[in-house]
Amino acid sequence: MLGACAALLCAPLPGPAQADPLVGTSRNTYGMPGVVDLPSAEVFPDGELGVSITAIGGGTFRNTLTFQITPRITGAFRYSRIPGLNPIQDKVTGKDTGEFEALYDRSFDIRYQIFTEGRYRPALAVGLNDFIGTGVYSSEYLVATKSIGERLRVTAGLGWGRLGSFGSIATMGSRPEYNYASNGGQFNDNSWFRGDVAPFFGLSWAMNDRLTLKAEYSSDAYTQETTLGDWDRKSQVNLAADYLVAADTHLQFFVMHGDKIGLQFSRAINPHNPPFPSGIERAPLPVRPRPPRNADIAGWSGSWSADPTAQPAIQGALADALAKDGQVLESMSLTATRAELRVSNETYAAQPQAIGHVVRTATRALPPSVETITVTSMRKGMAVSSVTFRRSDLERLENTAAGRILETSTITEAGRDPAQVVTDNIFPRFRWSLTPYGEISIFDPDNPLRGDLGAQLKGRLEFAPGLILSGTVRQKFVGNLDDISRVSDSRAQHVRSDLAEYQKHGDLTLRDLTLSYYAQPAPSLYSRLTVGYLERMYGGVSGELLWKPVDSRLALGLEANWVRQRDYDQRFSFLDYETATGHASAYYDFGGGFLGELDVGRYLAKDWGATVAIDRTFENGWKVGAFATITDMSNAEYGEGSFDKGIRLSIPVVWSTGKPSVNTLSATIRPLQRDGGARLDIDGRLYNVVDAAQTGSLYDQWGRFWR
Repeated sequence: MLGACAALLCAPLPGPAQADPLVGTSRNTYGMPGVVDLPSAEVFPDGELGVSITAIGGGTFRNTLTFQITPRITGAFRYSRIPGLNPIQDKVTGKDTGEFEALYDRSFDIRYQIFTEGRYRPALAVGLNDFIGTGVYSSEYLVATKSIGERLRVTAGLGWGRLGSFGSIATMGSRPEYNYASNGGQFNDNSWFRGDVAPFFGLSWAMNDRLTLKAEYSSDAYTQETTLGDWDRKSQVNLAADYLVAADTHLQFFVMHGDKIGLQFSRAINPHNPPFPSGIERAPLPVRPRPPRNADIAGWSGSWSADPTAQPAIQGALADALAKDGQVLESMSLTATRAELRVSNETYAAQPQAIGHVVRTATRALPPSVETITVTSMRKGMAVSSVTFRRSDLERLENTAAGRILETSTITEAGRDPAQVVTDNIFPRFRWSLTPYGEISIFDPDNPLRGDLGAQLKGRLEFAPGLILSGTVRQKFVGNLDDISRVSDSRAQHVRSDLAEYQKHGDLTLRDLTLSYYAQPAPSLYSRLTVGYLERMYGGVSGELLWKPVDSRLALGLEANWVRQRDYDQRFSFLDYETATGHASAYYDFGGGFLGELDVGRYLAKDWGATVAIDRTFENGWKVGAFATITDMSNAEYGEGSFDKGIRLSIPVVWSTGKPSVNTLSATIRPLQRDGGARLDIDGRLYNVVDAAQTGSLYDQWGRFWR
């Protein structure tokens, strides 16, 4: 299997007078912005998510996931195989045998572009490579890059650590040696910008729109690889040719140090650029203008509201029209001048788009005297927010920008409305889906990539508002997850590290089966109670409260659970382990799509601690985030990795298919699955349910209102 890297932007480069961040698509062998093996001061396009795979002769592989966190901050997670670097220990004595095997290493990088490029000023960036962990790739750098003309970019910098190991010009304190016996997972800040300092240089020349040639003078001596591995560093120069195969897809061939040849493949995805930018959903009904005020005296006067058959007829027609649009009119209140529609959106990923469809449909069913239309978003039976419109504004602004109608509308708490009339025959309602599923196992040294493919049947039965029975059944068709032979060596209670035992059982498993009740005990207060087989590994009872005013950046939550560990076959039986777990949580919307979360409490292994997370959500629903958990479990008891950390990703299905859907594809990438800091994986936690239809999310996605 190939390892991590990418390629350079082959289109003409921007001129020297630009003031924006110096953007490119060039990835070095570590997957970060760079020349061949060295960094540059470039950044990727804002929000870009990239996967790069690099194979270097002799069995070195680097696989990297990168994310342009902000226009100037770039982050990466890497999984590497380095031959001949890992000491083999005697299984009986635990002492080194003097022989070595391949080292499988996980590392994180972060870098910041301090200055953008100006007419005479180069872009300047500072970065940390492998700043958490054992530090086999640990290095720091300060690098500048300047465009000369439209096709040439010149890079120069100073490096520490690996990047200061050849051609040193100075020394800044002492730097600890690489420690093979370390559990890793700790910030190696005692090494940052310490030790020998060495210069490096690079050139990148775009010959045409597809082919770019690159050359660099390297300050990395590859000391460990030449000492313990099979590297023979014959030159300080690295050369590469990068070819743009297709949009955002690069293939690069390179020669390193006159000794190794390699191949790099990279693919980038930008949330801002969906495959179907216009969508392929059915066009919404247009707003129906009302007739002149004197054309229908009964309709304009409001006398129709005295007829007891009027509301049932109007409500039935609206419910039928919204059902065809993939939405459910749960209830409605109606007077001569005002209507409030409580609607559950089961189709559109962007709630403003669903609201836009509702109000346009309403203009075609409501009598002319109804001037005020309120749409209340229902989420799992809870009235989350209300958006109120003047009908005259809808008629006047339909063909203008979405922001114009937002300026004339108001977003408020939904509140209680005793006049609401429940729509006939909407409960109970049942939804199901049969889809393929895939599951992979990565980072196992015996086989770094295993996987299963199969079918997944999901069902949801809503008995009444907020009372939901749901479940998932899986059947494996093909795969090799049942070949996993490694047994957990964790010294803590095996609350997660026995995941492989669950992955071995892929034939007809009950993934989850729960009965949940969602409610609103008080204004701005939401509740959830869930019982059953909560997730793959645990069953029990889970309760939650969330305080979240509709227009507040801050939300506070409490969760308490009693659970028992499920048997490995994931049917109906349990193992002996049971525990109580729970957290107090705070969420804060920083704006610009950034959400911070702090969870403090007791975890599955009965350890106490806190989880810090930050996520970036894009206007189209993409979400990328990172988290870290520190508990009172010691590093020795936790084992390799020292503490729980990872990256999480959520992609709306509509982004990739263009077809309207509320479904998402989600994944969490952990360097290691250990037992410390482990939480329940419960579907339907309140914050994600509620926030999607409140002020911040509505504003962020309002551009889809008229879609």
